[in-house]
Amino acid sequence: MPNAIVVHQPGGPEALRWEPVEVAAPGPGQARIAQRAVGLNFIDVYHRTGLYPLPLPFIPGVEGAGVIEAVGEGVRGFAIGDRVAYAGPIGGYAEVRLIDADRLVHLPDDIGFDQAAAMMLQGMTARMLLRSVYSVKSDDTILVHAAAGGVGLILCQWAAALGARVIGTVSTDAKAELARAHGCQYPIVTSEADFLAETLRITGGAKLPVVYDSVGKDTFLRSFDCLAPRGMMVSFGQSSGAVEPFAPALLAQKGSLFLTRPTLFTYIADPADLRAAAADLFAMVTSGNVTIEINQRFALADAADAHRALEARRTTGSTVLMV
Repeated sequence: MPNAIVVHQPGGPEALRWEPVEVAAPGPGQARIAQRAVGLNFIDVYHRTGLYPLPLPFIPGVEGAGVIEAVGEGVRGFAIGDRVAYAGPIGGYAEVRLIDADRLVHLPDDIGFDQAAAMMLQGMTARMLLRSVYSVKSDDTILVHAAAGGVGLILCQWAAALGARVIGTVSTDAKAELARAHGCQYPIVTSEADFLAETLRITGGAKLPVVYDSVGKDTFLRSFDCLAPRGMMVSFGQSSGAVEPFAPALLAQKGSLFLTRPTLFTYIADPADLRAAAADLFAMVTSGNVTIEINQRFALADAADAHRALEARRTTGSTVLMV
């Protein structure tokens, strides 16, 4: 019987329990995957703690890669032995899992399972942010919070490949060097400098068309002051805590600003959109414009340790759980 990480009650990392689970034969439209690697993301923490509630018990994890070992009735385009990857459906922290086949994409031969697991959610999120939520242009200067994180490193590289000038916030000098090596021309160490003052110094007082913020409470409101009139604040995470409520009139006072809280799953709900997003991501990686930095690897059974490292901000780039 395969094992999985199961959450029976919301809580700390200790809520992640390694135990045997039953995995049925795939039903109509489903595939059963023998997983090789699973991605770690902050949304996994939100699920574990109950911030984003899920029916109990559940298996966390929203991205992974592996090999199809069985397909159900009606599945087209996938066969036993195919290398596949996915982002979206909950249940990734498992040695073997079932998944709807229309949530899968074929994995190119030159992309490894660990690489795929490290980039599906984060990479397609970066694509969504840069191409769909706000279309970054070659003459744009943008601000990326948490520039040395998993999404941040991909976002900086992709934006630089588009010709944008990238300012990014990080928490340490080491993370600043990592971000600089991945397309962030102007890293700001927030323990040493005020990011608003530094942003305006870098731009000569000019404000920005867009800010990408996965940090939340610690950066949210002051990021408004980095934006030009009609600029866009893109809030896509809250690693420092939830943003406190504020009056919508503040957006008018700051220059008729736009605010959005996008989720990737809305943008890839249609299988055709999922395939297009994955194809763009694979092309950026295989071309060398984007490098996926896997800086931490844990055994799947040690997922609790991975969560502790992530929440303590001891990680950079991507983290994968190896099966």
